[in-house]
Amino acid sequence: MRAVKIALGVSGGIAAYKAAEIVRLLQDRSIRVQVIMTQAAQEFIRPLTFAALSGEKVITDMFAAGEETPNIDSAVEHVALAQSIDSLLVAPATADVLAKFAQGIANDFLTTLYLATTAPVVVAPAMNLNMWNHPATQANIEMLKKRGVKVVDPGEGYLACGMTGPGRLAENESIVAAVLESLGASQDFLGETVLITAGPTREKIDPVRYLTNRSSGRMGYALAEAALRRGARVLLVSGPTALKPPSAAELTSVSSAEEMRRAALGLLPQASVVIKTAAVSDYRPKSVAGQKIKRSGSMSLELEPTADILAELVRHRQSQIMVGFAAESENVLENARRKLLSKSLDAIVVNDISHEGVGFDSDRNAVTILTHQEVVDVPVTTKWEVAQRVLDLVVRLRKRSPVAN
Repeated sequence: MRAVKIALGVSGGIAAYKAAEIVRLLQDRSIRVQVIMTQAAQEFIRPLTFAALSGEKVITDMFAAGEETPNIDSAVEHVALAQSIDSLLVAPATADVLAKFAQGIANDFLTTLYLATTAPVVVAPAMNLNMWNHPATQANIEMLKKRGVKVVDPGEGYLACGMTGPGRLAENESIVAAVLESLGASQDFLGETVLITAGPTREKIDPVRYLTNRSSGRMGYALAEAALRRGARVLLVSGPTALKPPSAAELTSVSSAEEMRRAALGLLPQASVVIKTAAVSDYRPKSVAGQKIKRSGSMSLELEPTADILAELVRHRQSQIMVGFAAESENVLENARRKLLSKSLDAIVVNDISHEGVGFDSDRNAVTILTHQEVVDVPVTTKWEVAQRVLDLVVRLRKRSPVAN
């Protein structure tokens, strides 16, 4: 799953410092941000601030500083960036930048990037009251809107110039919401805290061996990132995986089923939605050897069942929506429906593990989502898309009943 990336253009104005908070808010939605600063913007805030916040190179000029003869990489960097971003945001956008965008003037990196990209463009103007109201500025704004640019209108209030009225930069949350809308990500999980369990568990046999399964954690991590992008706070309880968790998720790393059980139950009171994707070991060795077991012909292990984490979460629920996952190899829908009813879930997502190329060890999946009211088939697609379909269903469940059964 490719990380979403936006370019954030910062132009010269007293509101330039507010762009630092916009970087953080976008990162909270698991979005990469690369900042482009105009020369005037650098008079108000230093590039180092954005580099430290974003972890990305900050572009401050069309060509690398000190290059008498620019190399080909720096000469076409605006084209490469234009092709790699999912959206371009300019905040604050000065009257000068808006005029150049409207007239197609490309005399620095930001204005050239605007002409070179086909990604959605969002601008958040900020300027003096009279500059904002000037017919030239308003004409430029209307021209940009007709071309599909999303304009986040400035707010009203006391301005740095001493005047009062429209012209101040819109609230950061409104700007971020506009960017997410341009990316097709609604903010329908604002106010929700989503508890997600992901990955496998490991049950020790001896100091070097354990029982586990093929779960990669990709489905749970895709759900975590999707929920973050839709505005949720995410509590991610993860077994051992090779994946990098979304930076804004509140990660609790566990190994065994018992560790996952304790972590999930401890976090449950904070959650409004629980999605249990983790592939928890059903059994564990009844006793764990203190030393490595030496090879000596055949051996047997006595196993005992692990705790049913999902059942315990349901027993301790208050108003949380509960979604379970199931992997089945036969009688798929019948077994899933039985689990939905027996565990008192609001929904269950089941995948047929007999199908090759989906589910375990794959970035793709094909599932059926069952609730007490509907059955939703999701044909083979990315786990990111499956995550979106699961979250769409949670939204529908919330609308039907604000308090879970």
